[in-house]
Amino acid sequence: MMQPHGMRTTSIVLESTSGEQNAKTSSPLAAQAASAPNNSTQAAVHAIENGQKDDVAKNDRETRGQLGQTGKNDASDDKTQEELIRQELDRDVKRGAPRKPICDLSDPRYDICEITGDARAIGANRTVLYVPPADERGTDGPEWAIKDQSRKQLGDIKEVNVKTLSAAQSLVAPECTSRHTVPAVVFAMNGIIGNPWHDLSDLLIPLFITTRAYDGEVQFLVTELQPWFVDKYRLVLTNLSRYDIIDFNKDAGVRCYPHIIVGLRSHGDLDIDPARTPRNYTLLDFRLYIRDVFLLPSDDRGIPYKEASKKNAAGNDNGTAVTENPKPRLLLINRGESRKFVNLPEISAAVQAAGFELLVMEPSRDMGMEEFARAVDSCDVLMGVHGAALTNFFFLRTNAVLLQVVGLGLEREALHYYGNQATAVMVQHIQYFISAEESTLYEKYGKDHPAVSDPDSVHKQGWQGAKRYFWAEQDIRLNVTRFAPTLHQLIRTLQE
Repeated sequence: MMQPHGMRTTSIVLESTSGEQNAKTSSPLAAQAASAPNNSTQAAVHAIENGQKDDVAKNDRETRGQLGQTGKNDASDDKTQEELIRQELDRDVKRGAPRKPICDLSDPRYDICEITGDARAIGANRTVLYVPPADERGTDGPEWAIKDQSRKQLGDIKEVNVKTLSAAQSLVAPECTSRHTVPAVVFAMNGIIGNPWHDLSDLLIPLFITTRAYDGEVQFLVTELQPWFVDKYRLVLTNLSRYDIIDFNKDAGVRCYPHIIVGLRSHGDLDIDPARTPRNYTLLDFRLYIRDVFLLPSDDRGIPYKEASKKNAAGNDNGTAVTENPKPRLLLINRGESRKFVNLPEISAAVQAAGFELLVMEPSRDMGMEEFARAVDSCDVLMGVHGAALTNFFFLRTNAVLLQVVGLGLEREALHYYGNQATAVMVQHIQYFISAEESTLYEKYGKDHPAVSDPDSVHKQGWQGAKRYFWAEQDIRLNVTRFAPTLHQLIRTLQE
């Protein structure tokens, strides 16, 4: 178990001041140097951006020219000339950009850059510079424009410039205004976050993949910082990093680190590929980590229903008084807008009649995560219509149940976005597929409309049509008689 978060003193820097430093890692002289982007810093960046060169390139050309002339004048020296040219080319490779590019843009989901050495982050310019060692500097410096979000295909993600400085540019590199001994990660806190699924899939899980191996010894430089997100997920963010979160867009200085990563790794929708993580982390590791961060009971405890049953059995064995037979607890999440239950009172009565203790909640972005996490942990079943709120199955205990009510046209999506992941983290997944008559699309359009009679044909016409009918317009009117066998199956599953 990790240390209780109450003992942390981590603060969140939402707007960096000109002299702001990291107390554990910054130079005592940095405060004076970091007072707003000074003229020398701006001039240095300007010089780099305009590609000012020294005489290195010219000298290289002259050397090659001399070698070539020697070859013409003396045929007997051909082998010597060839060897000299090879040596000269080898020297160019050695002192040029690293053989392995520091940026990798090959993944279809994300871009990533890793710089080890003299790495300098300039927030006001959205720039990260790599100053190579003197013997590795070349005449040219490669440059990349990186989308530092885990979904690089999104159109509204601003780019961060990453550049390896040439020999000439290294001589005029902006001076450090603060020096740090821990690595840094530059990433965007925007995109389509705002519901639990995207919060985890697009940001928290990629951040876990990218930074968990540092055990908190890493600093976050955040572009497009969202204060609401920091407040909501403060426990997670301050556990992944013990250092101030920097609002990179407003950061005035030149921060120097021994290692900088730009971007976040992402392995899929709400997923982790252990073969691609430093310590073979799995999605189950992430669930256990989240439970640990929110100080939920150890996962070796059983689901609440079985724990209560054990206590009752122990009381009977000891001859002591026991409470009435415990009931399994079901948390029903009712959406506030689309895909909501329109006959909630009838459903609630059916759930209770089947033998469950019922808790109904309607999550919102402003809901406190600690309170909601404890509520989910206290339940044996999390039930809801296919939608983002079901992502809270990460707070369930091992062998608890995610009961997903699957609307028309959402069969594949139910398994792809939630079902497979629930199974991967040792949460049981049960699906209830509604009939056409249980969808309000049936009431609105009739049985012969393609959205009701042939949902696949709507999907084939593209995302906009599918979104309109199956995600935006569809609500659920459960037939409680048809639903009753599923509830009885749930009871049997929990008793096994």
